[in-house]
Amino acid sequence: MSEVRFKLAAGTNVGLIRQNNEDNFVVCSDLSTSNWLIPQAGDYADLGQFGVLLVVADGMGGANAGEVASAIAVETIQNQFVPEQLEEAVANDKSIQEFMKEVVKSADLNILHHSQNDSNTQGMGTTIVMAWILNNKAYICWCGDSRCYVLNKRNGLIQLSKDHSYVQELVDKGELSAELMHDHPLSNVITRCLGDVDNRANPETRIYQLHNDDIIMLCSDGLCGICHDDQILDVMINHNEDPIECKNELISAALSAGGYDNVTVALARIQTDEEEEETAAEEETAEEENTEEDKKEELSTTIRSDIRRRSHKLRNFMLFLLILIIAGGAYIWFTPSCSPLKDQITTTVTNIITSIKQKI
Repeated sequence: MSEVRFKLAAGTNVGLIRQNNEDNFVVCSDLSTSNWLIPQAGDYADLGQFGVLLVVADGMGGANAGEVASAIAVETIQNQFVPEQLEEAVANDKSIQEFMKEVVKSADLNILHHSQNDSNTQGMGTTIVMAWILNNKAYICWCGDSRCYVLNKRNGLIQLSKDHSYVQELVDKGELSAELMHDHPLSNVITRCLGDVDNRANPETRIYQLHNDDIIMLCSDGLCGICHDDQILDVMINHNEDPIECKNELISAALSAGGYDNVTVALARIQTDEEEEETAAEEETAEEENTEEDKKEELSTTIRSDIRRRSHKLRNFMLFLLILIIAGGAYIWFTPSCSPLKDQITTTVTNIITSIKQKI
């Protein structure tokens, strides 16, 4: 298993239009110690026993309600991602995904209970997306249209989450092309969230195998709803070495594109020893292939030499036989007592020579 190290960055901006920020986020650099501080340094850190967690929540509901809903979601996650609960949760992939779903469902219930007790927050809700980096995998869980991407040096920018939105349903039905999703007039209509009084939260999960130099990026739709993926890709490529700088530039890109929504970004840059392992594996494979090729060539050479030896033996035997026949024929030809046999000898010798030439 590859050793994983990471750099983190996260931040939010109210944008250029809104008066309050309904987004919330939280980052834990070491779940085994409940270290929920946002790293300020750009150095790599070793992955702890229970890994790293990044969370982005995009609240909705107007006034302070959306901010409350997203804050409750984040707080619920912090309260449940504690070492005493993680021991059992990290048993396997299935248990990890189930734990993440249950945490999201708990946050959903907490938001509903709060709105029932506070009439000022009725109707509030929030999206949620989180990435749990554990061992050499990223476990993604989301509900709504806040997104998780990965920038991979081989495959480019990949969206790991799938929007719970009206336009995504149109795409799934074949009624809208994916290229037109971003600019559709109903692109902001979501079909799942936390805090919906009519529908319990129904989060999805996904597992992603980490690779060296991957950048996991979580964002609210204040980024991905304003900037196209190719714009996001350009920024991430140009600032891929420093997550803090990359985060700042992504937020700046959203503001430059209009900044009409709150924008939140959380990033994790991954470093593994995968590249060394891949190189060693490739060299070993190449060596095995060369060894196999050498064996094949050696066998082929042996076969060709054996054929040549047999061919030489046959050719020498035929030449020796030809000499004997010619010598015998010459003796008969020039002996007067054998003159009646000349015509028959001539025909026989001619046939033998022709036969030998064909075999040689």
